[in-house]
Amino acid sequence: MATVAAGAAVTANESPKKNRIQVSNTKKPLFFYVNLAKRYIQQHNEVELSALGMAIATVVTIAEILKNNGLATEKKVLTSTVGMKDESKGRLVQKAKIEIVLGKSEKFDSNMAAATTKESESEAAEDKK
Repeated sequence: MATVAAGAAVTANESPKKNRIQVSNTKKPLFFYVNLAKRYIQQHNEVELSALGMAIATVVTIAEILKNNGLATEKKVLTSTVGMKDESKGRLVQKAKIEIVLGKSEKFDSNMAAATTKESESEAAEDKK
């Protein structure tokens, strides 16, 4: 599978994007990508999540977590297929690709502050035990 963890794998016709996360469901856990997307939204006001093949479900899950927590709004969803060379068979295979662009929600800052406060309170409660 030719997906790359957070970074910019650039093909000949694409310029590198600082706010793109290329998700793999084998390299990092789900909440690594959720937290990374939060950071990208904070820094760039939007994030582009992309994935190939089986990792598409992971990207959709990440987007839904961010939207349901009131941190992001959906701006754009693109689907396509890309031709890739299969290493085991040596032939060209079509892979499904998705790109989801999420923007910063109006309540992003207040929701992030609330989440940080909850984490601090739960840590303080753990320390008292």
